[in-house]
Amino acid sequence: MAKVRWTLQAVDDVDAIASYIAKDSTHYAQMFAVKIFESVLQIENFPEAGRVVPEINQQNMREILLGNYRIIYRLKDDFIEILTVYHSSRLLNKNTIVT
Repeated sequence: MAKVRWTLQAVDDVDAIASYIAKDSTHYAQMFAVKIFESVLQIENFPEAGRVVPEINQQNMREILLGNYRIIYRLKDDFIEILTVYHSSRLLNKNTIVT
């Protein structure tokens, strides 16, 4: 099982989304965060299960979909790096996630 590391960007993304949802419902905000972390646990067990990010088209850059959100991650030799959690209606600017 590969270890997962979260970038500051990804943590900030989840926090911002949950804060926005919490304006209407703290319950649904908590449920959203739990679902994100459960999805990442699946990535830990099956790192290559996500599809290649179409905008980037590199085998080590993958994503899983959770509702309207894209959890974008990078496969490294020793770990999985969660890069961002992105709403699917937004255009993905690859320059903001590929470092």
